[in-house]
Amino acid sequence: MAIPVMMPRQGQSVESCIMGQWYKSVGDEVKEGDLLFSYETDKASFEEEAKSEGILLAIFFDEGDEVPVLTNVAVIGAEGEPVDEFAPGSEKTPSAEKEPEKEEKEEESPKVIEFDVEENETGKRIRISPLAKNMAEKMGVDIHSLKGTGPRGRIIARDVEVAAETVQKPATKSEPAAKPAPVQKAQILQTGADFEIKSIPNIRKLIATAMHQSLQNSAQLTHHLSADARQLLKLRKKYKAEYSEGKIQQNVTINDLVCFAVIRALEKFPQVNTHYLGDKIKWFKKVHLGLAVDTDRGLMVPALQNADDLSVTGLSNQLQQLATQARSGNVNPDLLSPEAATFTVSNLGNYGVEMFTPVINLPQTAILGVCTIVLRPMEIEEGVYGFVPMIGLSLTYNHQAIDGGEATRFLAEVKEQIEGLSV
Repeated sequence: MAIPVMMPRQGQSVESCIMGQWYKSVGDEVKEGDLLFSYETDKASFEEEAKSEGILLAIFFDEGDEVPVLTNVAVIGAEGEPVDEFAPGSEKTPSAEKEPEKEEKEEESPKVIEFDVEENETGKRIRISPLAKNMAEKMGVDIHSLKGTGPRGRIIARDVEVAAETVQKPATKSEPAAKPAPVQKAQILQTGADFEIKSIPNIRKLIATAMHQSLQNSAQLTHHLSADARQLLKLRKKYKAEYSEGKIQQNVTINDLVCFAVIRALEKFPQVNTHYLGDKIKWFKKVHLGLAVDTDRGLMVPALQNADDLSVTGLSNQLQQLATQARSGNVNPDLLSPEAATFTVSNLGNYGVEMFTPVINLPQTAILGVCTIVLRPMEIEEGVYGFVPMIGLSLTYNHQAIDGGEATRFLAEVKEQIEGLSV
């Protein structure tokens, strides 16, 4: 009996997905658990496995097509079974799909997600996803040294990220540094003697629209302030030592500690932990913390639900997991919705940024930019001056929802929480 394959729904807010690569062609034998195709939501990518066995009888959509969720995309069954009844309402028909698939099978084979890579002499073959392959090339990770943790030993993005933390590939005179692989596919629209015009990736369009609408539809103002980072650095040193000694299982970072302080400040200033809805304000009883994550595909802001329930180590663990999921493209799309977070933290300290103006992720009321730590002259005691490490804090808030005094007091509370951390 023929069984249709539907485009899965990834999160309640997702109405359609972009079809990725087909791993099987019409006429191929399919076993339960085999990878059928990849697909993308606005900000995450996924792979769909076969849930039944048989022959792939028809494919209704090509790579790049936008497909409504829960729409039939293919049919699996016994050879010769009719499939017309499963075809979605479009001009494409299974019979029209079948012949091109056979003819183009040779040409499309390099696109299959499980690349076969031969080693120099052993002839050993490596299974690796295209996302992991691109990440490895960009990060300078040798895929031949990796052990895959995906299905049937396939190397996936997580394996590359783990290896990148410990493996470095420095450039030498005899071996120049590898050029980063292109992060996004872009269609070249026009080429000149000294320029190229390329199409904008879908995620870049979404980010551009969201940022433009945010600035158009809210009255944003940014306050800058610095906090004494001596206690922050002391705690970071303490946790780092405990992690190295095996006393704790989580490597707590400065950003984790800042986020912990922000959560405590939000509990004291609930008016900042809100959504501005025009003629209404939505007040939250819990803190759902958004974390801005720089990924190969663009900026993502997944939300950590009920962050105020977590200890420092628990918060660190959950934030790290969220960031990893965002970078590998398998984060829950519902967590990427601006409505999922009540407040966002964006940290550019690792890049040496001393001050910036973050843009609010509407309908959230505010966002905190965390800057680098710099030494500044300060009076340590009466008549005694020295250089003290100070961390920059940049709070952008919607003046429609919060007055300047409220925003200033909240930012001062974040400063006090950072300087008084005693976790």
